[in-house]
Order: sequence, then C-alpha cells, then structure tokens
Amino acid sequence: MADSRRKRVKPKPLKPPSTKRMWLEGFIDYAAGECHLAENTVAAYRRDLTRFFEWAAGRPVTELTIQDLGDYVSWLHRKDFKPATLARHLVSLKVFFRYLQLENVLEENRAELLGSQKLWERVPHVLSPEQVDALLESPTQRDPFWLRDRALLELLYATGCRASELSNLKLEDVHLDDGYCLCRGKGDKERLVPLGKRAIAAFRAWLEKERPTLAARVENAPHWALLSYRGRRLRRERIWELLKRYIARIGAPSSCSPHTLRHSFATHLLAGGADLRQVQEMLGHASIATTQIYTHVDTSRLKAIHKKFHPRA
Repeated sequence: MADSRRKRVKPKPLKPPSTKRMWLEGFIDYAAGECHLAENTVAAYRRDLTRFFEWAAGRPVTELTIQDLGDYVSWLHRKDFKPATLARHLVSLKVFFRYLQLENVLEENRAELLGSQKLWERVPHVLSPEQVDALLESPTQRDPFWLRDRALLELLYATGCRASELSNLKLEDVHLDDGYCLCRGKGDKERLVPLGKRAIAAFRAWLEKERPTLAARVENAPHWALLSYRGRRLRRERIWELLKRYIARIGAPSSCSPHTLRHSFATHLLAGGADLRQVQEMLGHASIATTQIYTHVDTSRLKAIHKKFHPRA
C-alpha cells in the first residue's frame, strides 16, 4: 500500500511570458496583420529586435533614454554591419517604438530622435551580357534537373524577380502563350512582367520533360512553378544555392546573388533604351528614386549621352 503520508510535490506554476516577449510578439502581429509588411521584412524586424533586446540585457525598454538608444546605435556600428543593415536596424527600432506609443506603453517615440543611417549611393554590381549568356547556358545534362535550373535562371533574368518572388511563383501565374507572368512583390503587390522567347522555351522544356516527374512525388498536384527534388516549392534559399553553383562554374565573382541578375536585368534594359518608368514598373519599385540608381551603372550609355549633348564633348 502506498504511503499516504508521502508529501505531495506541488507543481511549479508556469512562468508567465516576459513583457518584452509579449511586446515583440504583439509587434510582429501588428507588422504582418495591420501594416501588411512582406514576410521577409517581418522576419528581418524580428531578428533586429531580438538583437536589440539582447543588447538591453533585461533593462526595461520604457526606461531607456535617447542616450541609451544612441549607445545601441554605436554598439551596432562596432558590429561592422553593412550600411543597409544598419539602416534597417534603425527602421526596425523606430517602427517598434511607434507601436509601443500606439499601445500607450510610451507617451513619446524616443527612437524618432535618432538620426537616419546615411547610405551612400552604391552602384550595384551587374553582369555583362556575355557573362549572363554564359550563366544561362551553364546548366548541362550532367546536372540533376538541369532543365529546371535553366528555367530558373532564365526567369530571374527575364523578369528581374527577387528570389522570394520566384519561389512563390505559381504555375497559374505563368502565361507562356501570352508571353508574361504575374509576380507578387513586397506587400503582395502584383505586377505583370513580359517573358522573352528564350525564357518561354526554357520554362516550356522544364514543364514538359522534368516537372511531371517531380510533381508525382507528392500526393496532391503542386501548384508552384518551380519544384524541389521532393516535388515541393523550391525555397528561396535553394535558389541562392543553385545560382552560387553556376556562378562559380562561369568564374563570376562569388558575391553574385539572385539580386545581381535583377540589377543586370534593369541595367541592360536601360542600356537598350528602355524608359525609366517602364523599368520601375517591371521591377515593382514604389519610388522611381530607387530605380534611378541604374542610370549610373552603364558607363557606355552615359558616355554616349555626354558625347551627343555636351557642346565640348
């Protein structure tokens, strides 16, 4: 018989979530649900604010002064982040403090007093047309699913899509007979982007010869345009990995990324005489100021304009 006198051990009460965790999760819901920010942007804000709370080391956010926030910015500078990363950290902090103000946690947004991180005009790296040709031809029959990889590279260059946009591209979004595809960018904004003959041919070959094999590996027919070897959506991280493989094969700089093809797409269009507004629309830029940086990339075009219009050229 069990000893009835045995002392019962009371279960420990569950530890309530910390205030900072509650604020962070509430902010994430606010950013995704009310601000309709892109999934990658929300994920970046979460990482930035997690780093901010680590720096705060348990100090109440409500008691941090503008001097404390300035110390945080100095701490970020010592981490040797790139200017764009530093700028995003500041935006994350300002939006978070604005959220706390809206929730009546703070009376004023002290983070607004922080200066903006100045980003110098950086000319993006682009591939030459010859390098692009070599890259698009680099997948061969020795590579597994080489037709998919060719279609992937052709779509990146033909549309200027971001890796995440290509990853989320659905089969129903690609209209080969009409020569365009429907891209969903930041904030789920939709835009139509034309497809060239080579991109259409590459995608059609993948569609007819390889995709059915991969699609048969899952129970329900997948609706994603590009599939992994398991028949699922091709993740944007995998798109990066595949591009890096073929970039190394042609001897291009290892710093090249899917965004390099996006830069090349825009630069080559402008070099060919495309209107800046049209390029802005195809890239899905909210502001034409973002697109204008590509006008500084093609030096041959600038030289031609200078020679044509300058009186002493």
